[in-house]
Amino acid sequence: MIGLRSEIWKEGEYSYPAAYGFTPVIVSYVHEDERIRPCMLVVPGGGYRYVSSSEADPAARTFYAAGYNVFVLTYTVNYLDEPLKLQPLMDIARTVRILRYHAGACRIDPARVVVCGFSAGAHLCASLCVHYPDISDPDPKYENISARPDAAVLSYPVITSGKYAHRDSFLALLGPDADKKELEYMSLEDHVTDDMPPCFLWQTATDDSVPVENSYLFALACRKAGVPFAHHVFSDGIHGMSVATEEWLEGCYGESYTLEQIDRLISAIERGETPYPKEKADEIRTAFSAKRDGGKKWDPEIKSWLKGLLEEVGMWTKMAEKWLEGELNL
Repeated sequence: MIGLRSEIWKEGEYSYPAAYGFTPVIVSYVHEDERIRPCMLVVPGGGYRYVSSSEADPAARTFYAAGYNVFVLTYTVNYLDEPLKLQPLMDIARTVRILRYHAGACRIDPARVVVCGFSAGAHLCASLCVHYPDISDPDPKYENISARPDAAVLSYPVITSGKYAHRDSFLALLGPDADKKELEYMSLEDHVTDDMPPCFLWQTATDDSVPVENSYLFALACRKAGVPFAHHVFSDGIHGMSVATEEWLEGCYGESYTLEQIDRLISAIERGETPYPKEKADEIRTAFSAKRDGGKKWDPEIKSWLKGLLEEVGMWTKMAEKWLEGELNL
């Protein structure tokens, strides 16, 4: 099922200063039959600091089982201090264009391309939904292909740079010296128009990392613009619940391929290719060890509480599938 790993940029097209040899990639989960299927592009979160494994393979397998051909994007992130600016948005726009250009080989319907993002990954998906007309492509064969998704699924999304912002996401994206214009451009509730694709949003009311007001602001903007949307707020739960299954709770996240850029950074520090002391590499390796080795180790009481929430919160995937059936005429 897990197949092709493809870099999205050719040599000379990609130049993020802190990539240290990394190039953004997509990993495919494509059915082996010849059926043309809807496409799901999964975009994990991680605060624009890393790309979370817990929201990659689990989400990909869920939508693969629902009949989609699925692709996971490992986009550019800023773990330390090199602002990303528009690079992640260029990454996702290029990816959508690649998928449409190669629709035949990918066995996907180019008119049914869905983006599914989590947290900062949902901010990236929503950024594409509102700003896709702004993003050109350096390759002429992709330039005239639309980067507009046909629908978006936004899971506990980062949306606003205002009062309810997840500040570190915007710090990673724009840096500490971001001006008002940059912050306003990435405050997505202010850029929704009737040209935006339909959106499915969900979040938990008790999210203490990304305030639930983020999804409310975007849903309200969709309503005002006449954009079809669904908005579900579950009564209880934490940030980052991914597909909210027993496997997620037990840390069964699959392969940690989304951490390639972090691995490249660690190696570059160890080789003395960065301004950071070599001790920084050990610090980063330790910080990510749990993310590689079976996920987070829950306190037993918290784990028991979360287990009791899975039946409610875990409904979101089936709800999204049903909603997409209607929006995409599946």
